[in-house]
Amino acid sequence: MARASNFPSLVVMSEPHATSTEATRRTTLGLPLTAILGLALLAAPRVPLHDLGIIEEGTFVNALFVFVPPLVWVAVAVIKQVPNPLLTLLAVGACYGILLALGHQLLWTESFGDDPPRLGGNLSGLDPTVESVIIRSFAAVSSVFTGLIVGAISGLVAWGVSGLRRRL
Repeated sequence: MARASNFPSLVVMSEPHATSTEATRRTTLGLPLTAILGLALLAAPRVPLHDLGIIEEGTFVNALFVFVPPLVWVAVAVIKQVPNPLLTLLAVGACYGILLALGHQLLWTESFGDDPPRLGGNLSGLDPTVESVIIRSFAAVSSVFTGLIVGAISGLVAWGVSGLRRRL
């Protein structure tokens, strides 16, 4: 294993049967970082489509946007035989969660218009700016966790499928 010169903290492994002309390299995540980001970007279109009301929850089209990207993630992890599918797809999920958070924050006004979410109970009297910062911060953290959960579930599925493939 050699260290990548541009990213000293990443360990890079050459695939065992790659020739010098193939020069296929991947990080310890099992895929190049561009592939990790590319897989995360597959799930990103649902954010603006949903936030702008173009697709609605409970429809077949929405289900496609929800389930197809993680299924592609699983397929790629299994086909590419990544060494640790859980770690690989957790990284994809983290990237997706960040994209999800950014998308929701950028489309906040379009999504809620003049009726943004409000805090209740003891926090109902807060300054609207403080209230907005609190709600939007929790929404951003929630988006990242959502991405991590989708990545973890996808990674576990890919890990299971990979294990079954090795046994067959």
